[in-house]
Amino acid sequence: MRKIPAPRVLPETIEFWKAADEGRYVVKKCTACQQVHYYPRDICPFCLSAETVWQESAGTGIVYSFSTMGKDESAYTVAYITLDEGFTVMSNLVECDPEQVKLGQKVRVVFQPTEGGHAVPMFTPV
Repeated sequence: MRKIPAPRVLPETIEFWKAADEGRYVVKKCTACQQVHYYPRDICPFCLSAETVWQESAGTGIVYSFSTMGKDESAYTVAYITLDEGFTVMSNLVECDPEQVKLGQKVRVVFQPTEGGHAVPMFTPV
């Protein structure tokens, strides 16, 4: 299994990482323009409002695009996942055969342990 380095945690993302440790996937929503955005940050990238709140995500979606790097046991797959709430995130696909991944495939979030840090959300086929 590929080792996952601990994520870099910034003050504005600590709630995201704490939720991940609890097995919850949270994102930021702007209360000014109602847009959900990822990667979580205090300022909305759509309207530049500071009126953002944490929102629970179902953590389910589909594979929009993907690429597999490496071979055999060192192979890993990076994907853009369009979540059911309508926004897209970049993550890894895990617990699957990279040769079986397909565009439009349904996936759900799983939380992978890291080397001495917070759990990292990744996705696996449903």
